[in-house]
Amino acid sequence: MLNGKQKRFLRGIGHGLSPVVTVGKGEVSDALLKETAEALEAHELIKVKILESCILDRSDVAQIMAVGCDAEVAQILGRTILLYRAAAEPKLELPLQPGEKARGVKSAPVKSETPKRGVWKGPRDLKREKKGKS
Repeated sequence: MLNGKQKRFLRGIGHGLSPVVTVGKGEVSDALLKETAEALEAHELIKVKILESCILDRSDVAQIMAVGCDAEVAQILGRTILLYRAAAEPKLELPLQPGEKARGVKSAPVKSETPKRGVWKGPRDLKREKKGKS
């Protein structure tokens, strides 16, 4: 299940995509689901356009396609659906969910020293340090 941050990330990427699959008056058939699954396998993130001649409601179409293709709905905007399914070798790296650690990435060591607050060095102070004066 995608969280809000991940959906927002996918919406940003999907904005520039063109629709790959079109749902017409023939509604959602097995052939259409197969075509959508193949497109998801190739691209991970696809746009689906619903024509005005489609009898089903857009949210119903999105739900049917998501369940039929084992995908997640990232966005429904007008007559356009954005579907996401992670590939075996993911091309997109989603933001992490809360409490999840990145795989293979070690966290940076924490610095024990914190910078002093309230001490501001202006240009004159920097020049003095350069010359060796204090």
